[in-house]
Amino acid sequence: MRGWWQDLTDLVLPAECGGCGTPRTVLCDGCRAALSGAVPRRVRPVPEPSGLPAVYAAAPYADEVRAALLAHKERGALALAGALGAALAGAVRAGLRDGYQDGPARLRDGFQDGLAGLRDGRAVRIVASWHGTAGGADTSGPVLLVPVPSAPWAVRARGHDPVRRITLAAAAELRRAGIPARVVPVLRQRRAVADQSGLNARQRYANLAGALEVTAGGARLLAGGRVVLVDDLVTTGATLAEAARAVRETARAEGAGEATTAVYRRAAWEGREERKTGPEEERAKWARNTSGMAEVNGLAGPVRAAVVAAAPDSFEMNRN
Repeated sequence: MRGWWQDLTDLVLPAECGGCGTPRTVLCDGCRAALSGAVPRRVRPVPEPSGLPAVYAAAPYADEVRAALLAHKERGALALAGALGAALAGAVRAGLRDGYQDGPARLRDGFQDGLAGLRDGRAVRIVASWHGTAGGADTSGPVLLVPVPSAPWAVRARGHDPVRRITLAAAAELRRAGIPARVVPVLRQRRAVADQSGLNARQRYANLAGALEVTAGGARLLAGGRVVLVDDLVTTGATLAEAARAVRETARAEGAGEATTAVYRRAAWEGREERKTGPEEERAKWARNTSGMAEVNGLAGPVRAAVVAAAPDSFEMNRN
């Protein structure tokens, strides 16, 4: 267990760069550029697990980035949390920005053919667009960063929770940029899982299936927010897919009972006379001017995910 004096020493007198070992600096300029210098991109593990949300990463998991993440996680280089959090915040913003640009398709997350069932048996066709701004700062609800939980034994062994620490730094970075963000640690392990480091993709899926749940009262904390699952690293995507499953199932159960609720300010009821919207230009204008962001399953839009780093081949297979 790390003592408080050791944490303080790391912050005040950094021994070496967490990425390359350059003395007397937390993270040198070159390593900082490797971590946050590129535009965050969407990544797709190969194979991509079912239920994986859209994942955005700041950098490939290699060389200096890998060294910095391991220094923070395994060697307790806590001063790196700020730089890693800034990189994570960049990935979150990339996901929010892309969500604004192509939101109508992604709002159908969990639905088929753009239709959502209501409790009384009626259906509402999804017509609203993602409400927000290209920079990610909007009024459709706060950004809720949900860290993937570490195993209790791992937290005890390391003396800290690295993902939660990075997530707190990312939330602070987002708020400085004018994006309302807060950390909502509502996920927990409901059963023991094996150490994933030596498992292949198939074994990881089996290891994590049904392993996570939302804590009691967690659904209320997530309601109306733009949920972004966060982790330090994505390799197979098994952990984020399981986390997304837990959040989605809880949101459905809390928000709709046996059915799924989707409330839109402007919508057309199936089985009723269609709204007369005029020519295609007017229809597009009507969709663009939708003033209220819809809540899907109690959440302001689909679940997303952001990480500091991802396996290099997940960038190479990106087909955005």
